Amino acid sequence: MSSLEVKSFNTPDETRPVADKGAAELVTLAGDHTVLKASFEPGWHWAEHVRSIAGTQSCRSPHLLFCVSGRMHLRMDDGTEGEFGPNDVARIEPGHDAWVVGDKPCVIVDFGASPAYPMPARPAASARA
Repeated sequence: MSSLEVKSFNTPDETRPVADKGAAELVTLAGDHTVLKASFEPGWHWAEHVRSIAGTQSCRSPHLLFCVSGRMHLRMDDGTEGEFGPNDVARIEPGHDAWVVGDKPCVIVDFGASPAYPMPARPAASARA
C-alpha cells in the first residue's frame, strides 16, 4: 500500500442528503478512515431531520470536526451544552442533539464521523448457534 493517498471533495466517494436541509459528502481513505464534509442549512435540527433516519433518540456518532462556516449549537444527553463556529475544532462524543444557529449554513469537516452517518441504523445481527 502506498504511504500517500489524496482524495477530493470535488469528487466524493458518496453524497448523502440530510433530509431537505443539507448534504454530506464522504471520502474514504485506506484503512476505513472516513472524512465527511457536510453543509447544514438554516433551520436544520438533528432531532427533526436525522432522528427518523438514525432510528435513535440522539446522535450516536462520535465527531472530531472543524467548522468552516456558520454556527451550530449542541446539547449532550447529560444536559451539557455548547456552540461552535468558524475556525473552531470540536470533539463530540455519542449522545447529543445539534441544530444550526442563525441564518447561514453551517459547513463542517468531520474526521471522526461514523461511516454510517447519516444513514438508517442497522438492526443488530442475530446470534447464530
